[in-house]
Amino acid sequence: MFPYPSGNIHMGHVRNYVIGDIFARYQKLKGFEIIHPMGWDAFGLPAENAAIEYKTHPQDWTLKNIELMKKQLSTLDLNLDWDRELATCDKSYYQFQQEIFIDFYNKGLAYKKNSLVNWDPVDQTVLANEQVIDGKGWRTGAVVEQKELSQWFFKISHYADELGESLDDLDKWPEKVKVMQKNWIGKSEGCEIVFKLEKNDDEINIFTTRPDTIFGATFIALSINHEILRKFIDVNKIDSIKAEFDKCDDKEKIGYELPIKSINPVTGEIIPVFIANFVLDTYGQGAIFGCPAHDERDYDFAVKYKLPIKKVLDCSDADLPYTEDGIMINSKFLDGLKKDQAIEAIVNYLEKEKLGNKKVNYKLRDWGVSRQRYWGCPIPVIYYEDGSFRVLDKEELPVELPYDIKMDGKGNPLLKENNWRSVICSKTGKKALRETDTFDTFVDSSWYFIRFLDNKNSKEPFDREIVNKLMPVDKYIGGIEHAILHLLYARFFTKALRDIYKLKVSEPFKELFTQGMITHKTYKNEVGSWVLPIDVAIKNNELVQISTNQKIIEGPSEKMSKSKKNVVDPEEIIKNYGVSATRAFMISDSPPDRDLEWTDAGIQSSKNLTNRIERIFFKRYQYKKPNRR
Repeated sequence: MFPYPSGNIHMGHVRNYVIGDIFARYQKLKGFEIIHPMGWDAFGLPAENAAIEYKTHPQDWTLKNIELMKKQLSTLDLNLDWDRELATCDKSYYQFQQEIFIDFYNKGLAYKKNSLVNWDPVDQTVLANEQVIDGKGWRTGAVVEQKELSQWFFKISHYADELGESLDDLDKWPEKVKVMQKNWIGKSEGCEIVFKLEKNDDEINIFTTRPDTIFGATFIALSINHEILRKFIDVNKIDSIKAEFDKCDDKEKIGYELPIKSINPVTGEIIPVFIANFVLDTYGQGAIFGCPAHDERDYDFAVKYKLPIKKVLDCSDADLPYTEDGIMINSKFLDGLKKDQAIEAIVNYLEKEKLGNKKVNYKLRDWGVSRQRYWGCPIPVIYYEDGSFRVLDKEELPVELPYDIKMDGKGNPLLKENNWRSVICSKTGKKALRETDTFDTFVDSSWYFIRFLDNKNSKEPFDREIVNKLMPVDKYIGGIEHAILHLLYARFFTKALRDIYKLKVSEPFKELFTQGMITHKTYKNEVGSWVLPIDVAIKNNELVQISTNQKIIEGPSEKMSKSKKNVVDPEEIIKNYGVSATRAFMISDSPPDRDLEWTDAGIQSSKNLTNRIERIFFKRYQYKKPNRR
């Protein structure tokens, strides 16, 4: 995987690229032609933040970092194809990304809509669902808010079934990565049932994998973002309910009863409708019916809010909730049936009465690719004064970013660049404004591996014959943390490009190798501040901070990170131990797919090994008398 040009390589980079270099050299020695390229994932918000902090320009900061990191990588003796180098911030790259967007749009794979989005209040930008981890932004750690915005989306859901099914063909991928992707795609087969409201014509569609339990349904629960809410309660009330939900423990079931009732479509009973904190937007349409007798979550909720609990499975004297399979009871025409028989019978009934139908549901949602920032690939769209828009033609590309721009850290800088925004449409002659959102940087990294194969092509993103000959990538190396972000998006892009450009390849990476992390012990001083390992020494059998002579508290080994200061400088390591010892240590001690703990003793052992090999080599070849035959 190509790196983000942050300014300095770290030991994680070193391990990744040394492992790749070993694979490449080995295959080359076996007689294969090898493509071992390097490039730069160069757009992104960190460059904007750095530009503000250091009073520079994101482009200048990025290009300077690229040159620095190239110099650092050169010290590792990597056998890289620098003639294939690319940077996603170069217009020779992002022009063709804009072309791909146009092709996606023309094929119905890109569209715009108003949507509740994940808003990072620190970075002031939208996050895709995959970029929200435990309710927090993947980069800043800030609590994510819900905000309604008009956004561009890629229709990844169009490929949901294929993305899930074709995982079985990836026999050289780690099983844990495939499981993570399969769970994220979240395919489930069931039934969508229509629940009408009691006193108006509105309906709530509910997807369930257990339609057989509908006779035991005693309430409906909606997610806080369900579209029907705003018809019955105002936005301020919704916000206050959400704030209450955010405060509570994840395990606690909290609900708010709405001023509406629904009708159970098979029993005709009137049942209450709640907003509940355990209903996910990403499941079905953000609505469930509760059958408390046979679901633990529904049972807890019903007990708390004193809702009826009706048994529809024969569980004799077993305690409720009874969640095992059983024979249907109290369910009219389903009585006496087993689970599978009951599901088939109720689905047939619902379809016959036009109250529901079979449906396959996916947790996977379309990919929101709009980001409210400057340093990203411009989206090639203009907007007219009447609110309509036009996706540009390929002949009008590239849309370049303005260089002279004011960076103050408040919102999207492009909104203030009127000279750049204001244009006259070349087709209609009308006044228009450019799109100020830029692409999510995961778009940039979703096809770079294909561009590597034809990076000098100035006419099109890539030559089909070259791609058909050389793809897929034989071995792709990177961390498992990319399982449901980059790797899923790259698979989607490859399938979409296959269909648009008539490619023969359906998967981007034949083999995926997920290298382990490099860990290091952590250190804190007496006031709780993190301390660099280089500033720690043993004195009188105690750890002390060299610079202050304070006592040091040793913590567990954790992934190297700047925030915890448990890092070592690759340049210093190479300077002190040599590149051969550094490379050797990256693959020593543990299999490369497992974590490697950094120790001074370990790198010294590698140094001793390489010294011994050198002595043997020079003794054998440098001083041996020549053969006189």
